[in-house]
Amino acid sequence: MRIAIHTLGCKVNQVETAALEAELCRRGHVLVPFEEAADAYIVNTCTVTAVSDKKSRQMVRQAQKRAPGAVVAVCGCYAQTAPEAVEALGVDLVAGTAGRMAFLDDLEALLSARARAPRVTVDDSMARRTFEALPAGGLEGRTRAMLKVEDGCVNFCSYCIIPYARGPVRSLSLEDAAAEAARLAGEGYRELVLTGIEISSWGRDLPGRPGLAELVEAVCRAAPGCRVRLGSLEPRTITEDFCRRCAALPNLCPHFHLSLQSGCDATLKRMNRKYDTARYLQSVELLRAWFPRPGITTDLIVGFPGETEAEFSATLDFLRQCAFSAMHIFPYSRRTGTPAAGMPDQVPRHEKEARAHRAAAVAAELEGAWLESWVGETLPVLFEEEKEGLWRGHAPNYTEVRAPGRDLRNRVLPVTVTGVSGAALTGRLAGIGEEELL
Repeated sequence: MRIAIHTLGCKVNQVETAALEAELCRRGHVLVPFEEAADAYIVNTCTVTAVSDKKSRQMVRQAQKRAPGAVVAVCGCYAQTAPEAVEALGVDLVAGTAGRMAFLDDLEALLSARARAPRVTVDDSMARRTFEALPAGGLEGRTRAMLKVEDGCVNFCSYCIIPYARGPVRSLSLEDAAAEAARLAGEGYRELVLTGIEISSWGRDLPGRPGLAELVEAVCRAAPGCRVRLGSLEPRTITEDFCRRCAALPNLCPHFHLSLQSGCDATLKRMNRKYDTARYLQSVELLRAWFPRPGITTDLIVGFPGETEAEFSATLDFLRQCAFSAMHIFPYSRRTGTPAAGMPDQVPRHEKEARAHRAAAVAAELEGAWLESWVGETLPVLFEEEKEGLWRGHAPNYTEVRAPGRDLRNRVLPVTVTGVSGAALTGRLAGIGEEELL
């Protein structure tokens, strides 16, 4: 059958879609673009914000309009937390964030049925206790593989619906993670990204409660010829011991995404975050002490309930103090069922948008300074694709780098940085003559 998939949301959703794609191909189906006619459409949904919910519904309606007789199946976080709302869209199959192979079994049953009756197979996420192992990696042609090592979260930040969508922490075993890393390296991937809903909690459900540093060591040693990159981390992960152990791993990328959300202690407390700005800054300083010029990126929520102008100004000051290399900025989104949804002093939409614009200006200032600091330096770049006459890839610090050349995909080559273009560095392959570039 011809099957199309559209994915919304985070890297974990992307990993899970890649697993669905691999399994569908193994079963003999053909993957087609979501914009084309298909026998079945899968929408892997996100629910981190109200906008995510809206986009998920839009993609369902697009599929229904594009091929009225096709099976439309919906999975992911929005389907998990609001199955009734998804069912009301008139789809054929509603599943959540678990049981991916059973989901495909149900999809195939619907494709072969003469008469289709809608199915809803959403479980109780909070009752999950076992990590669901899925095929790791990606489809042919990709240079970077994502290895999902953890699922679930028990932090229960007051604004976040995801713990209810994903359930408690479940971890891939150390042995299985190392074996998967070795397999992916053997398939030709040059970079592995360790991802999960909250990888800082990896191991807390395993015997002996191993920590994330132990996992990173095992993966780096299992795939010594691959770069290893970490997904989003909680500040508590960054300790002297963690830095000492990770800095000794030559193939670990010096890029750390530390979730901030606010640079004001009062706001962090209302968010039920597990740190204050002093602890966060300590994490930043530890990373810079142990790693040579690491890329440090973050997420920020503006307009959280009760956030005053003074609190927001404190956040802007803290952003400058941390000097992030890049940031993702989100206006607070009210999520029904979370404590923050019922908090007093909800910030008006226009004010949230204005604060997002002001924070983005600071982010652009910091990112520009970070990029300019690399002009004249030489960086090893893993090239991924050619676009508009230049090959594009990423340095270990996750900065995008563009350079002229030919047939560079999946090669790691030194680039001397000569300038900045937007949010990327530009340069030339180091030690290579003009005749070899074109």
